[in-house]
Amino acid sequence: MNHGEPLVLQPPLVMGDKPKVVLTHWVHPETIEILRGKTIVIPNETRLTLPRHEIIARTKDADALMAFMPDCIDASFLDECKNLKIVSAALKGYDNFDVQAFMDRKIWLTIAPDLLTIPTAELTIALLLAASRNLLEGDRHVRSGKFNGWRPELYGTGLDGSTVGIIGMGLVGQAIAKRLSGFDMRIIYTDKRSLSQKQTRELNIQKVSLDFLFAESDFVITIIPYTEATLHLINRETLSRMKEGSYLINTGRGSVIDEEAVADALNKGHLAGYAADVFEMEDWLRPSRPEYISQALLNNTSQTFFTPHLGSAVKKVRMAIERYCANSILQALSGEIPEGSVAYR
Repeated sequence: MNHGEPLVLQPPLVMGDKPKVVLTHWVHPETIEILRGKTIVIPNETRLTLPRHEIIARTKDADALMAFMPDCIDASFLDECKNLKIVSAALKGYDNFDVQAFMDRKIWLTIAPDLLTIPTAELTIALLLAASRNLLEGDRHVRSGKFNGWRPELYGTGLDGSTVGIIGMGLVGQAIAKRLSGFDMRIIYTDKRSLSQKQTRELNIQKVSLDFLFAESDFVITIIPYTEATLHLINRETLSRMKEGSYLINTGRGSVIDEEAVADALNKGHLAGYAADVFEMEDWLRPSRPEYISQALLNNTSQTFFTPHLGSAVKKVRMAIERYCANSILQALSGEIPEGSVAYR
């Protein structure tokens, strides 16, 4: 996507030049094989996130970079790595990447736009069920050695006949709605855009205002990107408008949620539960982001259920994402327009 400006392709590298490609995180061996031979591959052989200064040191003379969720690529990073022609991000949401900085320097930024949709939707359903049916508490009880048979305890909230409100109706929101339809739930949503009549009919879904969604929903799912407009969309004031005893699930971006406000709503009993796969401290380009997950949330083990950003953590999906990114890199280095491009001019 070039935002309406003339597209000027960089010339392909001369055959035999062997461009250098840096991988910021561990990838499957099959991904390295796609790049090896045509490029010099500098992998991260650990399962850890390298320090920013180490990634920059490896990338200073690199032609391409395969980046991942923990990476923050901004203007200062790009200015240190002047030979870069493409950064291929193995993700869908690119909040941690300064798109304007890429465009100003005529560097490709690509993402994997569709491959994360289904696994993220599946995980959202898992989080919703885990939080509302006290699965973590039940597991702990069984493992404690104190369980000796059925007791009338750990009553949760069933999905049948409940109302779920989805904030964000992009591809992931639609995939969530499709999967929830099998639970005989009433599904409502809010978004800037409206679904087509056909989509609305197929998903049996209704578009409503945000206030209506808060007031009616037994379960609220946020699946929107982080922007200045969505920062702390869920805050003390909006939480007070949510239905008492409702559940909140976040698989979009951490900074959409004010974690301290959610912790307070849980402790006061207004919210029944909160489940999340994403956290405020992950949004690296946000200047005021907290450095840690709210301790009040972490301490509340009976009303929360958390996963460590597992949205796309399905082996075949991760391999497909890596393969997609590797091919985008090879396309750009060959002078072609790479698939999944979101920035270049």
